[in-house]
Amino acid sequence: MRSLIRLLPIALTIVLAGTALAEPRHGIAMHGDPALPPDFKSLPYVNPDAPQGGALRVAVVGSFDSVNPFLLKGTAAQFLRAYTFESLMGRNGAEPFSLYGLLAESIDVSDDRQTFTFRLRPEAKFSDGSPVTAADVVFSMETLRDLGHPNFKDKYRKVSAVEAPDDRTVVFHQILGDRELPLIVGLMPIISKAFWQGKDFTQPTLTPVMGSGPYMVGAVKPGESITFTKNPNYWGKGLAISRGLWNFDSVRFDYFRDANAAFEAFKKGDIDIRIEGDPGRWTAGYDFSAVAEGKVIKELVAQKTPAPAAGFAFNTRRALFADPRVREALLTVFDFEWANANLFGGAYRRSYGYYSGSALSSRGKPVDEAERAVLGEAVNTLRADFVDGSYALPVSDGTGRDRKMLKKAVELLAQAGWTISGNGMANAKGEPFHFTITLINRDQEKIALYFQRLLKQIGIAAEVKLVDATQFAALLRTYDYDMVPVTWFNSLSPGNEQNQYFGSDGREQPGSRNYPGIADKGVDAAIAAMLAARDRAGFEAAVRAEDRLLTSGFYMIPFYDAGGAWVARWSSIGRPDSQPDTGFEMTTLWRVQ
Repeated sequence: MRSLIRLLPIALTIVLAGTALAEPRHGIAMHGDPALPPDFKSLPYVNPDAPQGGALRVAVVGSFDSVNPFLLKGTAAQFLRAYTFESLMGRNGAEPFSLYGLLAESIDVSDDRQTFTFRLRPEAKFSDGSPVTAADVVFSMETLRDLGHPNFKDKYRKVSAVEAPDDRTVVFHQILGDRELPLIVGLMPIISKAFWQGKDFTQPTLTPVMGSGPYMVGAVKPGESITFTKNPNYWGKGLAISRGLWNFDSVRFDYFRDANAAFEAFKKGDIDIRIEGDPGRWTAGYDFSAVAEGKVIKELVAQKTPAPAAGFAFNTRRALFADPRVREALLTVFDFEWANANLFGGAYRRSYGYYSGSALSSRGKPVDEAERAVLGEAVNTLRADFVDGSYALPVSDGTGRDRKMLKKAVELLAQAGWTISGNGMANAKGEPFHFTITLINRDQEKIALYFQRLLKQIGIAAEVKLVDATQFAALLRTYDYDMVPVTWFNSLSPGNEQNQYFGSDGREQPGSRNYPGIADKGVDAAIAAMLAARDRAGFEAAVRAEDRLLTSGFYMIPFYDAGGAWVARWSSIGRPDSQPDTGFEMTTLWRVQ
């Protein structure tokens, strides 16, 4: 394994030692200063005096075969990182992107953010009682970068050198000027060097792994359940950033094959809380007695950040979907108005682009001078309706067979060389327009079958295929699909993750989240401008440029969102009056006593 410390030449050590840093601070913000003062008592959306104890039972649809959450191999149990592992700093969900000390008590960053230093808390310990040291931090970066999921390599490759002058101090250096890098490293999960000695980090495992977090991995039943048990000696329970969180003695995640089985378990009281994903079930399925008696509470927990960018993603690596006119045609066929009224009880609103419902969205906004500077030559590739902000998603007459929309779709396909013949839609070679929509659960199947019926009206044959969680994960890793339902969760402060989502390198890199296979120099430039921005105005212009280019590329058929999370919980589970801007947060709950 290549050591960052061994690469550090003596001359660079002198430079680092003499670099003008600001001063050690309790937090850091991507733009400006963090909102919370050094003496803050708790995060603004928690109940700092929440009752402690009891158990929380949560349902998960799918399966798992590993408890190592840092690999591309295998299917790791969910929530391992949240409950078991910690980072140098932690988020405040009420700010776009600010971090506060967790394992580290302070961060010291140079004005150009080329050098940044973390000072570890002396009380920070792993769950076996051993201290978290600078050596563990360096080991974590090297191991995750060299042996972990490819996403880690992409995140940490910009770190050019690391110093560990003592057991509690770690100095990072970069040469690329990435202003987000100190925050990215601040969120790096820290693993124990001693724990992994003699173990193969590269292989999935069902042997419990160890972190420094508030919970330890308890009972593991592969594909069935995993239990996290609170560490009674958790080192960080007195920290302001932890107060009001991690309130249960144990948290168990039970795995189910489908959402219906998980819902039935909730109705019986075997599951304590449920995030509902089916609008039909939300509007009509919660008619059992416990709801009427007030034993089950239903609520919409509003979300202030961008709506999830969800939809059917085209795989543009396939020749069938290489032409944007073909992609726009299929988007035009999708009749949201009929689906919302007849399948979803009118519960949804249509999502636009990748930052829907937020100030970062390009919807309805013409390209201004700041954004034009970001777009550069890419502005000349945009249609006029995208430049002037007049583009809007198609709106049907709600019949499910809107002739105007179907006619427009056929015209777009004809421009791309596809025409309707006696055997359906075909190209000049006589090859039929046929593709597969691959799904992971029954909830997705309803909308896919509906879309299948719409496409049939213009001679397109779409097969709907349901696979299990392991198969689906493998298909995503290798991009072996035509169309899949995907979701990107964007925040009010997007950053380096955008390269994994939409950067050109992700088109060929296995395991990226660039599911459509986007390779657009304009998008790459917008992401670079986003990362280089020193103020919020310049940052927002770059994000709008990215959103505009992605939306105009028709890389997915956008779905819809509810404006937040549909949450149902038994009244024995309490929650704070407020929630973070990101929406519902399970770690703030408690057992009512």
